[in-house]
Amino acid sequence: MKQVYPTFILNTNDDSEHPFLVYVPDMEIYTEGDSFANAIEMARDAIGLAGISIEDNKEKMPQPSSQSTAMEMASKDTEYVDFSKGILTYVDVDFSEYRRKIDTKTVRRNVALPSWLNYEAEHAGINVSRVLQEALMSVLNVQRNL
Repeated sequence: MKQVYPTFILNTNDDSEHPFLVYVPDMEIYTEGDSFANAIEMARDAIGLAGISIEDNKEKMPQPSSQSTAMEMASKDTEYVDFSKGILTYVDVDFSEYRRKIDTKTVRRNVALPSWLNYEAEHAGINVSRVLQEALMSVLNVQRNL
């Protein structure tokens, strides 16, 4: 699932290590970057991580708000920084692609095979786990991220 979230980037114009502050109001995310491009990357990464956590917890993914609603949210939280004075941009995240990229741990699954098929696979030196992965990717029409 791909979404595009309004994101505010504020250049503090100071000499700090990360002068670009980032706010994604729909997910209540704050992060920072060392350049404008890095700030967008950091926002994408933070949105991706938050989205995966939301999916894993079986919660409802926040829908991207409109420009006016995003501006309204940014102007409410001005105690430390007024993000509404920053640049409003939009950051896209493909949550399925992001999960494939970062969620690379292996999961053990028990699979039932007829004994004769297991025998043939073992004697042919076939990695059944690898064949199953390739078959699932083919059926689901997804690719492994490198």
